[in-house]
Amino acid sequence: MSQPPPDAGDITFILRRVSGGHTSAAAELFPLVYNELRALAAVWFRRPSPDQTLQPTALVHEAYVKLVGRDGADWNDRNHFFVVAAKAIRQVLIDHARQRATAKRGGAFKRIAIEDAEHAAPASREIDILALDEALAQLAELDPRKSHIVELRLFGGLTGDAIAAALGISRNTVDRDWQVARAWLRTQLRDHDG
Repeated sequence: MSQPPPDAGDITFILRRVSGGHTSAAAELFPLVYNELRALAAVWFRRPSPDQTLQPTALVHEAYVKLVGRDGADWNDRNHFFVVAAKAIRQVLIDHARQRATAKRGGAFKRIAIEDAEHAAPASREIDILALDEALAQLAELDPRKSHIVELRLFGGLTGDAIAAALGISRNTVDRDWQVARAWLRTQLRDHDG
């Protein structure tokens, strides 16, 4: 019989211990968050790709090392941890795509669909992850909140309610910003494909 999922309070307590420098707490945390991180990573691997060499397990492990290995890690709670996890997953994916591009000199990148963030059927319109990263950096200069919402949705797999709670804004604001940001990104990425 499997154990019930960990209580968010347990995770928050352990996160605070990790933030306090307790090295054993990082080992306690991993099994508690692994399944959720693995589910986030799995979103990126729904479509088989012959040139894909990064596996979901490797993505989770690399992101986790970035999370617990960073100096000054200070998580308020479980939600905050997964907000930071979204950034770590994004960075691992970007680093991997850059390494592959360098190795292949113009080779294929991992391609994703913006609609995948809504857990809809895969869309036919796909973009490469490096172009998305560049567009998100531009969006962050124009509107950091919208960029953050996209990052949390695409890379963190957070729902609209979870994003609203994490950012301290209303669900309606999240939905509006998501719609505007998604339309802006489509335009930027279409121009990038050019």
